[in-house]
Amino acid sequence: MEENGTQNKLAVLIDADNAQPSIIEGLLDEIAIYGIASVKRIYGDWTKPNLNSWKDALLEHSIQPMQQFAYTTGKNATDSSLIIDAMDLLYTEKFDGFCIVSSDSDFTRLSQRIRESGLKVYGFGEKKTPQPFISACDKFIYTEILRKQETGTENISTLSKTEKWNANELKGDTRLVNHLRNAVEDSADEDGWAFLAEVGGNLIKRNPAFDPRTYGFTKLGELVEATNLFEIDKRAQNGAGKSVVVYIRDKRGKGKK
Repeated sequence: MEENGTQNKLAVLIDADNAQPSIIEGLLDEIAIYGIASVKRIYGDWTKPNLNSWKDALLEHSIQPMQQFAYTTGKNATDSSLIIDAMDLLYTEKFDGFCIVSSDSDFTRLSQRIRESGLKVYGFGEKKTPQPFISACDKFIYTEILRKQETGTENISTLSKTEKWNANELKGDTRLVNHLRNAVEDSADEDGWAFLAEVGGNLIKRNPAFDPRTYGFTKLGELVEATNLFEIDKRAQNGAGKSVVVYIRDKRGKGKK
């Protein structure tokens, strides 16, 4: 993401207790879409053996480990340390946004506070992440679609892929269908046609966790077409015939004026 030709500067803060090292390559690739990871920090008690699996990933990707001892049983001092650092970074006014990597709802208020300052918040967590944290982010990405997995005998690492949902499965997801139809309605002109890019923006506003990859599709247009619920109109921009913009319309409104 760029504004005035300059890439956004992002602070990446990872809760090691609530994230897995298998996501790191996919995570950093995803973050690169939104800006530059100017700060990369990961928080945990590095004296504990359960975090040993992170160490190679930290060295390879130049992520700074932040040590936080557990002061008492049953209390997560790591969360507090991450929140304090986030606020310190926020007050420097050097960043355009934050990436918070955790499935913990404890970061809900932190996300709200950062957004109140006019900065973007990108959340990354597992599908078990509580809805309040998801809703507090501008965009939320499920880490299951970012996780690397080993394939074949050559030990080649590839991104985990979700099988594409078929039309019946997509239509059977009432929440998805309602989100799509409402987003189209929000952007539609008098004839019911909506610019696909605007539809995508409305979907994220309604549900920060919306992502076509959750359903096995790399692009929104592919997902919309697979539902078989919408008409699709690909229009040549400025009559050039080379650049094409996509409009969609709910089939239920076909023929209406």
